[in-house]
Amino acid sequence: MQINRRRLLLWTLRASAVGFASFLPSPLKAMVRPGMRSTRGTVRINGFEAQPDQIVRPGDTVSTDTQGEAIFIVGSDAYLLREDSEVSFPMQNSTVKAFSLISGKILAVFGKGKTSINTPFATIGIRGTGIYIEAYPERDYICLCYGKAVLRSKINRSAGKVLDTFHHDAPQNFYKDPNRSGGLVESAKMVNHQDEELIMLEALVGRIPLFGPNPIKMPS
Repeated sequence: MQINRRRLLLWTLRASAVGFASFLPSPLKAMVRPGMRSTRGTVRINGFEAQPDQIVRPGDTVSTDTQGEAIFIVGSDAYLLREDSEVSFPMQNSTVKAFSLISGKILAVFGKGKTSINTPFATIGIRGTGIYIEAYPERDYICLCYGKAVLRSKINRSAGKVLDTFHHDAPQNFYKDPNRSGGLVESAKMVNHQDEELIMLEALVGRIPLFGPNPIKMPS
């Protein structure tokens, strides 16, 4: 079932204000379950066009075209994959959840338990949090929106950050060039994601963000 994204945002913002998925209107109640919740443009799973409610399983790769966007749920985790992006979910061989952002941009919120994330130039170990990532040819942008995480450079494992954030407190850039004058890891500003999106994703899995149901700005 496809629902207008702005309407989805409004429903979930209203629901998150009280913090219980049971208060969601009936069209959204049906969406609080694993699978593909909303798509725009072309979205593919393993190269085939994604179907409404299709489950994303370990071993799957989800991708979008230049006009695409996908909102989907895997277990207790919710994802917003932006345009021209690709993310893969490895086969599970442990209790640690994992995914790899191959290219593009993704916003994700996680339930309890450990999650391991790979980007082109960094590894991230987190436990129950929200994160936004952008992968570029020369750098990765990582904003730990709230929660705790250990971030390490793939270029030099001694370069990294241990973060404990509440509200987009310490975005970081991880660079490809080991000889870069500013170093492999550099502080950055919060860009290209909003609190409303985090509230929406958390509401889809029956939660509210750590910072509470108080969005900064409603997207136009």
